[in-house]
Amino acid sequence: MEGENKLITKTFLWMFLGLLGTAIVAWYTYSSGLVVNLIISEWWRILLILELVVVIVFSLLFRKFSPTVVAILYFVYSMINGVTMSTIFVIFDLGSIIWLFVCSAALFGILALIGAKTQKDVSSWHTILFVGLSIGILLSIVNLILKNSMFDLILDWIILAIFCGVTIYDMNKIKGLVEYEGLDPEKLHIYGAMELYLDFINIFLRVLSIFGKRRN
Repeated sequence: MEGENKLITKTFLWMFLGLLGTAIVAWYTYSSGLVVNLIISEWWRILLILELVVVIVFSLLFRKFSPTVVAILYFVYSMINGVTMSTIFVIFDLGSIIWLFVCSAALFGILALIGAKTQKDVSSWHTILFVGLSIGILLSIVNLILKNSMFDLILDWIILAIFCGVTIYDMNKIKGLVEYEGLDPEKLHIYGAMELYLDFINIFLRVLSIFGKRRN
C-alpha cells in the first residue's frame, strides 16, 4: 500500500508539472504573437507531426530508454503541446478557458478517484475503449471535410465519454503498476504521468469545445 501511494503521488506531481509547463508555453506563444506566425507558416504542421512522433517514440521505446531520457521526452511533449494549444486563446474567451479548466480538473479528479478506489476489474474495458476512440478519431478526421457542426458536437460528447472511461481505466492500471516487474520502478511515475496528462488534456479540450464561449 505504501508503494502504491508513493507511485500515485509522484505520478500526479509529474502530471502537474507537465500541465504547468504546457500552460506557460501556451500563454507565452499566444501573448507574444508567435501563434499567428505559426498558424500561417509550415511550422504549425511540423509541430503537429513532431508532437505525434514524440508520443509514438515514448510509447514504443519507453522500456528501453533510461529514466532521464523518458523524463526529457515527457517534458518535450508537454512543451510542444503548449505551443499547439496556444490556439485556444485565439478561439475562446479567457474567462471561459479558466472556468472550464477548473471544471475539467474537478471531473478528472472524480474519475481518477473512481479508478483508484474501485475494486472492479476494468481490464476488459481496454478493447472497447480503444475501438471506440479509434472510430471517434476517424470520424473526426472525416468531419474535417464535411464540416458538419452538429456532427462535430455529437463527436465531442462521444469522445468526452470515452476519455472519461479511459481515465478510470488508466488510473486503475497505474495503481497496479507498482507490482509489475516488467518496468523500471524509476520510470513508472513518468509513464503514469504521461497517460493521465493525455487523458486530462483530451477531457479539457472536449469540454472547452462543447461549452466554451468563443470570441467574436
